[in-house]
Amino acid sequence: MEVKEVLDEVMSDKDFYRNSGGGITVSGGEPLSQVRFVSKLLEASKKEGLHTTLDTSGLAPWEKMEQVLRFVDLVLFDIKHLDSHEHKRVTGVENELILENLKKVARIKDVWLRLPLIADFDDSEEYIRRVVLLGKDLGVKKISLLPYHEGGRSKSEQIGRPYPIPEAKTPGDEHVNYLKELIEKEGIKASIGN
Repeated sequence: MEVKEVLDEVMSDKDFYRNSGGGITVSGGEPLSQVRFVSKLLEASKKEGLHTTLDTSGLAPWEKMEQVLRFVDLVLFDIKHLDSHEHKRVTGVENELILENLKKVARIKDVWLRLPLIADFDDSEEYIRRVVLLGKDLGVKKISLLPYHEGGRSKSEQIGRPYPIPEAKTPGDEHVNYLKELIEKEGIKASIGN
């Protein structure tokens, strides 16, 4: 697809965006793997007066992030795990570059942290307090809790790869609500599922 084709589709709902304050969110996979296209699309969207959001894992050279960030109003930044060893175990990569990019992004853009929550992996009160401290230090606007679902398991099977966290399960609703309240008590806006 060309940028114009995507923008034409987006702009077919321009009245809705202008009335709601909405806009365009570029997500993926990882949108920074297509930095030229994404930059052009976001630049064109800004020219149309749209609010622009980038949903990223932050795993990209800073030069690529910088190129896209020029045209971004809000960054949804996924945090898989703060511990580099655990991060590598479940994603295959360490998280130093990701956390470095998060700090840089938070200095120049509004950021919402997004936490995929897996029971007994990253849903402890202690771990969430670490995320809250990071969020406060960086001035993030919101922390979104995203309870684990089974979609990744079937994707791994479809591409013939072993699932990196076969023990993964969804945390209970009551526990997730408790974590949301814990975040809010610390003065950061929180949500579940978005």
